[in-house]
Amino acid sequence: MQNSAPPAIVLEGLRKRYAAGGTLALDDVSISVQPGEIFGIVGRSGAGKSTLIRCVNLLERPDSGQVRVLGDDMLGLDDAGLNRARRGIGMVFQHFNLHSRRTVAENIAFPLEVAGVPAAERRSRVAEILPLVGLEARANAYPAQLSGGQKQRVGIARALASRPRVLLCDEATSALDPETTEEILALIRDLRARLDLTVLLITHEMGVVKAICDRVAVMEAGRVIEHGRVFDVFTRPAQPTTRRFVSEVIGHSVPAETIARLPAPEAGETRYLAHVLFAGPNSTRAVISQASREFGVDYNIVSGRIDEISGEPFGIMAVAAYGAPAKVTASLLWMQELGLTVTPIEEHA
Repeated sequence: MQNSAPPAIVLEGLRKRYAAGGTLALDDVSISVQPGEIFGIVGRSGAGKSTLIRCVNLLERPDSGQVRVLGDDMLGLDDAGLNRARRGIGMVFQHFNLHSRRTVAENIAFPLEVAGVPAAERRSRVAEILPLVGLEARANAYPAQLSGGQKQRVGIARALASRPRVLLCDEATSALDPETTEEILALIRDLRARLDLTVLLITHEMGVVKAICDRVAVMEAGRVIEHGRVFDVFTRPAQPTTRRFVSEVIGHSVPAETIARLPAPEAGETRYLAHVLFAGPNSTRAVISQASREFGVDYNIVSGRIDEISGEPFGIMAVAAYGAPAKVTASLLWMQELGLTVTPIEEHA
């Protein structure tokens, strides 16, 4: 996404350590998020992503670095200024955090009540929000009467109560089943467009990133190890951690019984199994047949499929290459030089 406006969120050189001598939760982390963008932060448990997102609204204060949101230097604000800035930042949590003795409408109104908004204005704002999240018919229901997806819709509505321009989503779909996750992600995407929101979303699921994000940063051990457009990161992952994440979503395993049925290599030849990901300007070339002709390598296509990320298509194919070891290696390197991504398949997988 290209945007000439100043970034909505800028995090520069953030460091955070929870105990003296302990491991850095954040180690010189810098990212910027453009207005109207859905930016994903992905990482395993303990990578630092929750600490990072909580630094945006200063629920966690970094030990050093800069935090700027919508033009405000968050670390330089006094209490009154911070409270004002936080009203422009909504936050959606993993575990909903709803008040069990308040109705849907009352839960949505709660942050406005805390902020001292008059009752009539609170009721009016709740009436505006309920249709946006599809809960008009559940306004008087209590959390115990709601499904997980409905509870998260209440959480999203509550985060939107103060008309924020930035929405932080802290593992907002982790407690939901796959079908409900798709619904909530579609809702966030729709709200981004309708309300002109900037969304910063953290998750440990690369499928969430693929479904909704424009750009992504991958975190490991408190550092950002890779970032960029989602399509680029998925189709050309540079780091082993990123490749593992990506393989969970767009890779497809080859069953051991399928591998066992493949012909054995002839004497003096090798058999090399690989995934080939087709994306970019050479993705429509007849690469497999060309490689076979030019390098004298026989390719057995084991499986393949077409998918897309953010509307951009790509293809992934599992192949078995047979031939002299040097020729097989040369043919695979040639594919990589064309911009295709070649990753080995373990024979015992």
